[in-house]
Amino acid sequence: MSILSLKDLGVTLGAPLFTDLSLTVHPGDRIGLIAANGRGKSTLLRVLAGEAEPTTGQITRARGLRVGHLAQEVPDDLMRLPLFAAVLDALSADHAENESWRVDIVLDDLGIPAELRDRPLATLSGGWQRVAMLARVWVTEPDLMLMDEPTNHLDLSRIGFLERWIAGLPRGFPLVIASHDRAFLDRVTTRTLFLRETASRDFALPYSRAREALDDVDAADARRFDNDLRAAAQLRRQAAKLKNIGINSGSDLLVTKTKQLTERAARIETAARPGFRERSAGEIRLEGSGSHARALVKLEDAGIAAPDGRALYRTMRKWVGPGDRIVILGPNGAGKTRLLEAVAAAIAAGGGVGIKVSPTVVPGYSDQGLSQVRADETPHDAVTRRFDVGDQAARGMLAGAGIGIDLQSRPSARLSGGQRARLAMLILRLTRPNLYLLDEPTNHLDIEGQEALEAELLAGETSALLVSHDRAFVRAIGNRFWRIDGRRLIEEEGPEAFFRRALDG
Repeated sequence: MSILSLKDLGVTLGAPLFTDLSLTVHPGDRIGLIAANGRGKSTLLRVLAGEAEPTTGQITRARGLRVGHLAQEVPDDLMRLPLFAAVLDALSADHAENESWRVDIVLDDLGIPAELRDRPLATLSGGWQRVAMLARVWVTEPDLMLMDEPTNHLDLSRIGFLERWIAGLPRGFPLVIASHDRAFLDRVTTRTLFLRETASRDFALPYSRAREALDDVDAADARRFDNDLRAAAQLRRQAAKLKNIGINSGSDLLVTKTKQLTERAARIETAARPGFRERSAGEIRLEGSGSHARALVKLEDAGIAAPDGRALYRTMRKWVGPGDRIVILGPNGAGKTRLLEAVAAAIAAGGGVGIKVSPTVVPGYSDQGLSQVRADETPHDAVTRRFDVGDQAARGMLAGAGIGIDLQSRPSARLSGGQRARLAMLILRLTRPNLYLLDEPTNHLDIEGQEALEAELLAGETSALLVSHDRAFVRAIGNRFWRIDGRRLIEEEGPEAFFRRALDG
C-alpha cells in the first residue's frame, strides 16, 4: 500500500530542476533526499506538501493524507510570538481553543524546557527555533513528515536527541528528509533518493551504502556509453569502406548495406546515454603559502574567557605544527569559538598572553557568520579590492566558485548560504594562508561542497584549527583532537568517545 506516489514529475524554474521523477512512498519509509544546493530538494518538498505545483507529471496522495512540512526558515510573522503561542498557532481555531494541552504534550515530547516556552522566538537560539518549528509540525498529527535540513543550527546533543526521537516514532510512520548531514542520514534513513535533473536514482539503503551503489551504477553507465560510442564508430568505419567499394564497383547492394550500417550507427548514438556528471554548484579550493616553522602556534597555558570576561578554561601546553588538522571538541557554550578567536587575535598582534605565534604564520580565518563576506559588498568587489586580481580573472574565479555573472555585481546579501560559503572559501584561498582557523566551515555547504573542502584540506601539508559539529567531516579531516574538559583543554586520540557522550545527551 502506498501513501503517496509520483509519476513523471518535473519542475522547471527558468531551467529544469528535475524531470521524469517517479517515486512511491510507503508506510514506514525513511527516505533521505540528496542533491546539490539549488538542485530542487526544497522545491520537491514543497510540491509534496501541496505548497507548490509541478511543471509536469502527477502526484497521487492517499485519501485524507495529512502532510507535515518542516521548512528551513522560520516565518517572519512567528518570530514575535512566544514559543508556546507559535506552536499553538499551527492548530485550527477550534483545536487551539479547546485542545491547547496538545501543545504541552508535544513540547514535553521534544524536550523543550519550560523556561523557554514563554519567550519570543526571536530571542531564542537558532537551534531552539528549529525545534519549535518541528513542534509546530508535529502538533498537527501528520501522516507523513517532510523535513528540510532538520539538523541546521543543532549541536550534537540536540542532533542525538532528534535521532532518538525519530527512532521512537511509530514503525509505520514515513519521513522524507532533505539533509547534508551524512552521519545523521546514515542513522535515521533506510532509503535514499538522489535527485537529478534527469534519471534520479532511488536505493533501499541509507546514505553511505546508497552512495557506493550510486557510484557503481554511474560507473557502469559510463562504461556502457563508451562501449556504445565505440560500436557506433566501428559501424561508421565499416560503412565508409563499403561506400568506397560500392562507388568504385557500382554495386547497388553495397550502397544499400552502407546506408543500413550508417542508420544503425545513428540509432546507437541517439540511444546512448552518457554517465552522470553533477553540474557542480561551485569549486571549493584552498591554497596555502607553506611554512618551515616547527610550531606555528604555541599555547602556554593560556586562559580562555567568555565574552563577558568569565574564565572558561585553560589550554595547558599545546602546539599547532605543519600538517596538523586539529579539531576542537566540546558542547555548545564551552568556548570552542573563543579559542579560535584568541588564536586569531594573537596572530594579528604577533602574540598574546599565553599564546606564541611564529612570524611565518599567515592566517585564514572563517567564522560561523562568514564575516569575511560583507553583505553590502559585491562578490566582484570582495575579490578585486582585496587582492591583486584583474577583472576577467576575478569573474572566472567567481564563476568557478558557483557565483554566476548575474550575481557577481550585486550585493552579497543576495547570495544563498551555499554561495556565501563558497565565496568565503575563495577569499581564504586568495589570502594564501598556511594556517586555517575554521569555525563550522560546512554550514550551508551541500555534500558535494563538503567533500570538496575535505579533499582540499587533506591535500599537502595543510594546517588547520577547526570547530565542527559535522561528524563525517570531523572523521575525514581531523588528525589531532583537543577536547574542552571542564576547566582545561586536553588532547584525545579520536572523536568517537566525545560523539557518543554528546549524542547520548
